[in-house]
Amino acid sequence: MGNACRGKFEVEQTRHRPYSADLPLITRRDAAEAMKCDGDPYAHTVLGHRTADIRDLYVLGRKLGQGQFGTTHLCTEISTGLAYACKSIPKRKLVSKDDVDDVRREIQIMHHLSGHKNVVAIKGAYEDATHVHIVMELCAGGELFDRIIQRGHYSERKAAELTRIIVGVVEACHSLGVMHRDLKPENFLLANENDDSSLKAIDFGLSVFFQPGQAFNDVVGSPYYVAPEVLLKNYGPEADVWTAGVILYILLSGVPPFWAETQQGIFDAILKGNIDFESNPWPVISDSAKDLIRKMLCPRPSERLAAHEVLSHPWICENGVAPDRALDPAILSRLKQFSAMNRLKKMALRVIAESLSEEEIAGLREMFQAMDTDKSGAITFDELKAGLRRYGSTMKESEIRDLMQAADVDNSGTIDYGEFIAATLHMNKLEREEHLVAAFSYFDKDGSGYITVDELQQACREHNMTDAYLEDVIKEVDQDNDGRIDFGEFAAMMQKGSAGGLGRRTMRSGAP
Repeated sequence: MGNACRGKFEVEQTRHRPYSADLPLITRRDAAEAMKCDGDPYAHTVLGHRTADIRDLYVLGRKLGQGQFGTTHLCTEISTGLAYACKSIPKRKLVSKDDVDDVRREIQIMHHLSGHKNVVAIKGAYEDATHVHIVMELCAGGELFDRIIQRGHYSERKAAELTRIIVGVVEACHSLGVMHRDLKPENFLLANENDDSSLKAIDFGLSVFFQPGQAFNDVVGSPYYVAPEVLLKNYGPEADVWTAGVILYILLSGVPPFWAETQQGIFDAILKGNIDFESNPWPVISDSAKDLIRKMLCPRPSERLAAHEVLSHPWICENGVAPDRALDPAILSRLKQFSAMNRLKKMALRVIAESLSEEEIAGLREMFQAMDTDKSGAITFDELKAGLRRYGSTMKESEIRDLMQAADVDNSGTIDYGEFIAATLHMNKLEREEHLVAAFSYFDKDGSGYITVDELQQACREHNMTDAYLEDVIKEVDQDNDGRIDFGEFAAMMQKGSAGGLGRRTMRSGAP
């Protein structure tokens, strides 16, 4: 096998850990497939579009870490002086279309999860002749793994706090149609050295998009953490909960629940499923903690707790009290936020959505296609209702109708692709000034530097929106009361959490 080819059971030594044998990681593709590689670099661009030269925007500094396929360096944004981390992946290592797709998907998923406080934020992706560069939030506090090694194990209260964060990331992934597939303490970094709760999930290289009910059969992950159904090649997102259960066991005891000297021995132990609650420190650990671990490490995926159920377990809940309402799936939270916006903000989001790159909206496209079951290119009320149910919503029909009406900006009776993307974008997309400038310019038809009522009326006609209440929109946004909106007022409106009562009132009146 050539050096350029990588296979599913490629031997790469992990760093020596107190509880780890030096075992190969399970990567993505079967060794037999890897034998087919011809060693030639994939000829086309990886991102599929031209990007800025990273060196025009950032100064690359010292090396922070080395992964299987990329090297991470400190980098400093030239315009602001802010520090970030840059993961650089040599294109010569991407020897097949699968490899290229893997890198694209990793970037797409990071954008899709962007905005979650415990997921490392992606700043941008760049490509040059030799590398793909992913610039992301800098996490200076080190690995959770190293923190575990330092402590040996955590108190129950601290372990519950960390598990709440880790499973919260899993819940967010699943509600956005993403399966992580490689959760482990090494893939959680601390943003702040002095704060264990500043955990950030960092590695989505094995993550995939999934649709509810879809089954996977490729064996990926890391030996100690892999779920039994993954080894049996028939699994779904429940496998992430198993992995989180393994992490919880390690947090409380300092050792993994399934251990052996060889990889095959570990897999045999996982398939047997015998959990040791007899050795120290388990005799002094609460029955509630053990109950949760048993329910997360249930060998039958259909009987295993879902991520949102783990978060409602008494041992996990703050003060031992379960929340009195279910978590909104992330996509539903975004739809609710959109429904409360005024017309100007909704139209601006549509303009911004149309300017985003493929990797920034790929995850939302996957969700749109999953909901658009008849492949008509538009989501009907029944498809929206069924789709939200599949992603975990328990909303009343009347509430879903309100959301439908709010997202259906052009009053067509359905939600088209552009409307869906605009309504489900995470608000952090509004932090980028170039997006705000482009959206403002769209409305400022005469280039005067102001948006007037006449220009808003024209934009409403272009979007097939009724133009009632436009004076109210101007008044709400116009802070200096000159009857028009300048860029500063427009940016302040866009970056505000929601439009407040106005959006809700116009939604109920039958307008979008």
